[in-house]
Amino acid sequence: MKLSRVWLFLLPAFLLGMVPACKKDSGKLKIALVTNNPESFWSFCDAGARKAAKEFDVELIFRKPEKGDVGIQRQIIKSLIEQGVSGLAVSVIDPKEQTPDLKQYATKTKLVTMDNDAEGSNRICYVGTDNYAAGREVGRLVKQVMPKGDIAIFVGQITPVNARLRYQGVVDELNGTGDRNVEGEKVTIKRADKEFPARKFGDFYLYQGEAVTDNTIKEDAVKNAKLALELLGDREDVCMIGLWAYNPPKILEAIASKTFTKVKVVGFDEDELTLQAIDDGKMHATVVQDPFNFGYKSVEILAAESKNDTSKRGIKPISYRIVTKNGGPSKMVDGVEITNLKAIPFRDELRALIDSVK
Repeated sequence: MKLSRVWLFLLPAFLLGMVPACKKDSGKLKIALVTNNPESFWSFCDAGARKAAKEFDVELIFRKPEKGDVGIQRQIIKSLIEQGVSGLAVSVIDPKEQTPDLKQYATKTKLVTMDNDAEGSNRICYVGTDNYAAGREVGRLVKQVMPKGDIAIFVGQITPVNARLRYQGVVDELNGTGDRNVEGEKVTIKRADKEFPARKFGDFYLYQGEAVTDNTIKEDAVKNAKLALELLGDREDVCMIGLWAYNPPKILEAIASKTFTKVKVVGFDEDELTLQAIDDGKMHATVVQDPFNFGYKSVEILAAESKNDTSKRGIKPISYRIVTKNGGPSKMVDGVEITNLKAIPFRDELRALIDSVK
């Protein structure tokens, strides 16, 4: 068969393959949300955003970078701006590096930051948790399980604002003086016949003197936790702290691989493995945010702003919550009511939220 005849034979199929790419424009305002990584944590944000998009009659574009990489996120945002989105919400990976770009984009679209802030970006507002206050709550949970001892803090990256504020909140609380932004005393400690650097905060010693990062590489998260366990040992006065959603499960994986049973674990966010571990007694507690409302509020604000309605501005931080095995009474912290939820009913509530917008 001649080449031209082959081409004529394939052309109809080729054109049919092109049809899905020619999606008809909805004619609605386009609101885009861009996360800082592909973690399952963001599925709740997506659900909240989709609920709001339906209620406020806008078209939602939800994008998750394949990993927590500034370059990848930058390209996603650039593409969305070129598409002419009416509003954009971003969980900023590196505020220092990305703020110049965001300031430029804020002149072309309505911009809010969610989960991770970038104060100098000319964004309309920040939608998310008071991460410093939530970090202090993690510190209080650590003190519940041991009055003194060694701690190790793990997080994907320390450049995002949420990571830095959570870390600082933890160590400020453990320092016990009420001061803010304490640096701790540099010391060298010896554990398991090995010496390594640490920082002293009150009666607690921080392994390596800083948060241990894995650059969102899960295998490295497990390796980091295993190395810390080898040095700190299986003792009553050791607590491992995970500040991003996947960190607590990876810490638990490392502990299980070494059959350690005495090490305490306190975490952040609502990964299902974290909630199950709390119910099983393998983990003390976790501090959780409200990513469903991150998505809902971001779309609500951007939909209003795109219609020149500024009434939604000035949103207060979305309160964190505590999750323990048996729950407990609410408490007031700095004038904010903090609820203490039971792990498994809270897990079921999250599943119902996802199902409600399918």
